[in-house]
Amino acid sequence: MNLTLTFFGQTITFLVFVWFCWKYIWPPLMTAMQERQKAIGEGLAAAERAEKDLELAQERATDQLRDAKDEAAKILEQARQQANQMIENAKNEARAEGERLREAQQAEIEQEVNRAKEALRGQVAVLAVAGAEKILGASVDQNRHSELLDKLAAEL
Repeated sequence: MNLTLTFFGQTITFLVFVWFCWKYIWPPLMTAMQERQKAIGEGLAAAERAEKDLELAQERATDQLRDAKDEAAKILEQARQQANQMIENAKNEARAEGERLREAQQAEIEQEVNRAKEALRGQVAVLAVAGAEKILGASVDQNRHSELLDKLAAEL
């Protein structure tokens, strides 16, 4: 019976120990485990949110990069068009200036030709009178000479 009494004593001690653990040790242990479980859950949720935020940020960055590239392409195209327009304007201005200079030179040449014709008319008239004097052998009257020169100049 010694064995039974020892066994019974150990059983009572064990039950007291279980009751003590259940009453004083188990609740704080469960609370700590629940808090830890809650913290781990919050950490996992935060990690998932952070992962989603990262994906959204990457998508936004990709969109912004694409938009920036599109904008840069538009700006380059506008710059090309503006450069081509400036070149065309410069060409047109150069053509207009060349045409204006050509017309001015043509007018100057025509004036020079007219002056030369007038000078030649005067010289032809003088030569004609000189030739007529030599042919006639006598000097022609000055008034008559002026009239003949005017008629000759008008005919030429």
